[in-house]
Amino acid sequence: MSSPAEQYARARERAARAATPAGRFTQSLGFELDPFQLEAIQAVQDGAGVLVAAPTGAGKTVVGEFAVALALETGRKAFYTTPIKALSNQKYHDLVERHGSANVGLLTGDSSVNGEAPVVVMTTEVLRNMMYSSSPTLTGLGFVVMDEVHYLADRWRGAVWEEVIIHLPPSVQVVSLSATVSNAEEFGDWLRAVRGGGNPESLRVIVSEHRPVPLWQHMMVGTQMLDLFVTEGAGPGSTRVNPELLQRISQAERSASSGWSREDAGGPRGRRGEPRGGGRDGRGRGRDGGRGRGGGERGRSDSRRRYDDAVPVLERGALPGGVASRAQVIDRLDREGLLPAITFIFSRAGCDAAVAQLLGRGARLVPEEDGRRVRDLVQQRVAEVDPADLGVLGYHDFVEGLARGYAAHHAGMLPLFREIVEELFTHGRLRAVFATETLALGINMPARTVVLEKLVKFNGETHAPVTPAEYTQLTGRAGRRGIDVEGHGVVLWRRGVDPVDVAGLASTRTYPLRSSFRPSSNMAVNLVAQYGRDRAHELLQSSFAQFQADRSVVGLTTRVRENETALEGYAEAMRCDRGDFREYGRMRHELGELEKKLARQRQHERRSDIARSLEELAPGQVIQLDGGRKGTMGVVIRGTKRASAAPEPTVLTSNGSVQRLTVAGFKDVPEVIGTLRVPTGFNSRSPRARKDLASALRDTVREPRPGPGRGGGADEESGTAYPHRGEARVDELRAQLRAHPCHGCPEREDHARWAARWWQLRRETDDLQRRVAERTHTVARTFERICDLLAGLGYLTPDGQQVTPEGQRLRRIYTELDLVVAESLRRGTWRRLTPADLAAVVSSLIHEARGDEVLDARMPTVEVEEALGEMGAIWREVLSLKSEHRLEGDREPDPGIAWMVHRWASGRGLDEVLRDGGMSAGDFVRRCKQVVDLLGQVAQAAEPEVARAARRASDAMLRGVVAADRLD
Repeated sequence: MSSPAEQYARARERAARAATPAGRFTQSLGFELDPFQLEAIQAVQDGAGVLVAAPTGAGKTVVGEFAVALALETGRKAFYTTPIKALSNQKYHDLVERHGSANVGLLTGDSSVNGEAPVVVMTTEVLRNMMYSSSPTLTGLGFVVMDEVHYLADRWRGAVWEEVIIHLPPSVQVVSLSATVSNAEEFGDWLRAVRGGGNPESLRVIVSEHRPVPLWQHMMVGTQMLDLFVTEGAGPGSTRVNPELLQRISQAERSASSGWSREDAGGPRGRRGEPRGGGRDGRGRGRDGGRGRGGGERGRSDSRRRYDDAVPVLERGALPGGVASRAQVIDRLDREGLLPAITFIFSRAGCDAAVAQLLGRGARLVPEEDGRRVRDLVQQRVAEVDPADLGVLGYHDFVEGLARGYAAHHAGMLPLFREIVEELFTHGRLRAVFATETLALGINMPARTVVLEKLVKFNGETHAPVTPAEYTQLTGRAGRRGIDVEGHGVVLWRRGVDPVDVAGLASTRTYPLRSSFRPSSNMAVNLVAQYGRDRAHELLQSSFAQFQADRSVVGLTTRVRENETALEGYAEAMRCDRGDFREYGRMRHELGELEKKLARQRQHERRSDIARSLEELAPGQVIQLDGGRKGTMGVVIRGTKRASAAPEPTVLTSNGSVQRLTVAGFKDVPEVIGTLRVPTGFNSRSPRARKDLASALRDTVREPRPGPGRGGGADEESGTAYPHRGEARVDELRAQLRAHPCHGCPEREDHARWAARWWQLRRETDDLQRRVAERTHTVARTFERICDLLAGLGYLTPDGQQVTPEGQRLRRIYTELDLVVAESLRRGTWRRLTPADLAAVVSSLIHEARGDEVLDARMPTVEVEEALGEMGAIWREVLSLKSEHRLEGDREPDPGIAWMVHRWASGRGLDEVLRDGGMSAGDFVRRCKQVVDLLGQVAQAAEPEVARAARRASDAMLRGVVAADRLD
């Protein structure tokens, strides 16, 4: 028991702490903070920067909110930066509620509210642009909160975070909030180096891996939910796979292999996926008429127990292989008391289909009275949208689903609709959301349960397995602090899903943060203008990318030394008493390498012939295909685009699918086997048009046998079709080998094996030395090459030390194709374009087709077509110059939405704009906002004539649904 003196001392200490800004802030919250939050808040109060790495939902943002409160209390400014506009809007409302609208502002790409307030929420790009333009708004800045700072690993936008961290004045305290990463200390070391001169007291790294709401992992086999890990005598941290789960999966696999039929086959369309025998009455109620949301540790109700007693040992799902349908999954979660839930479906169409399936079976997850209130709220939110557009946007199904307690959430939706879903779910008025992974990016939408339908998703280039970091981020949404005792992650079992792999995803804790920083032309001119070339060179040496590269070199040089020692041993082992075996081994190695090189050259020439043949294909020609999923033949419906980087004609195959052909898809030159007239105005997105043309193809042209195209495949092996002068050297080396003294050594092959190892290790060592050289000063070296390129183009002075007037224009262009924009402005490519024409042309600079998306690049006017042609020529010139300077090239402008953007800028209705366009409303609106943003940059950088057209184009674009979700 403590003495009165000790009690008195502790009381005085508590009173002193309560009198500090940290104490007052903590007391105002109304709930207890975790140790990591208290530690971080104290560090901020002490004047240090902080890096806080903690799981999703752990409460990292409290630290950022304290920095805001401290700024207001001490008369300084605070900027709260986020990676996405939705998160900025959400944080803006949170801070307004706490500090009042007079003290809080918002700056995003399309919203500006009270921008000179002492606290401003903004996207990170806005802050970067402020710094480069030396905005007076930066005066008095004391704190910058960088929420979701792990975004600096993002391939496309990550560089912005590093730019901000490097260039902020030293007097600004940076509060960095990150998801849990395994190299937080490394990231903290870099932050200390660039923000505090290496002073260990300048920054505190605070890592917490504790989830305030424990997460339980499950798999759903059929419609039965089982724990993923053994939980008997263990907590949520157990990593031993549940034997009962393995047994049930084995049973399900045997059942699936013995044949399958739908339990609800023959049932009315829309009610499929419901277990036979009832379970729900169409209004979403359990058999006992209750809601199925009872109490208990996991919310299990009596209706759930009766349901279990009525089913066989293996509760089969309604889909092939016994997999539970989406309706069955929601039904099970509702009975278990595990709603609200987010189901991650890595497909926009899948999310919409899930809502349609629940609507089709009449499911209701909320009382009708709540549904009526939701309808009223939604009607208020969409009041700005033209009623004629609502039908195009699928509004009626959207609001019907919301009124019944469920909705989709994905990037293809109208931004306003997504915001409505976020608002309703956050306030507990939705019970189920079907979402793509975009929902996991920072938006505060926690749920009791997270469901993953599959563990494979499209990453923008290919279908790839979900990584441990992605799995953790997705399931991190499960468990609402202060509401749920525990969260639940559920993976649906289907054939091919191994529970051991799932366990590996769920238990892995290694998610390193990797820099994606690389200099751009815009960055280069801004740095030279702000700091001069030499100082800019030094600053870039301090990037996190270079910091990581320098650290990795240490390990590489150690390996080089070890390899050099091993090479000496191999050389001794291949010593031969008949002659110099190293020389003999060199000739043998040269022969092998030369033979491989000749084979590659023959293959390259064959690919060149294929590329030439594809480039020459014209609409109406019928070619033979490989007989796989593409079919045995196809008719060309679109030839290769002019000035395309690679020939990629589009064909309609004999089985009715549209395919874009590439060189990689052919083993030999494709053979033209006939012709077929393609109807004028043929629409490849119309199923009927595709079916009719495919039928005509099969009727008109005789179907060939599956197999390679003309010429066969033997040439690559024999080399007879593509002879090379290098073959004379091959013959010469073979003769020299036969004449060498070591050729007759009885231990020749033993020596040769050591020689092969020597050459292999020599090659590996040379590669390591090359990597060491490449990683030393890589970022600054790239910057120097960009400066040399810009000096040659006239954006910097010939010595590269100062920015020219043209360079000042480039400083205002923040886009991936910045040089194409600057050159188009300099050459007058956009003069005499109407506002609608200019909007259409600019759209080609921001649009990038998704995956296999094929949009007809129809030209709205001759002027647009001519301007795009000139821009294509500019892009090719820039690409060539970048190649000369050993710089990575930029993607080609894509005019795929020029027609739609022109229509919208001309005042056409949404229905007319999207008709036959092949693009969702949400994607179109997002692209329009990007066009508006780039038009704003053009208006600042261009000469008066083009600037006026850009402003008018921007005004014409910002109407209807495009302007509807702007913050009031």
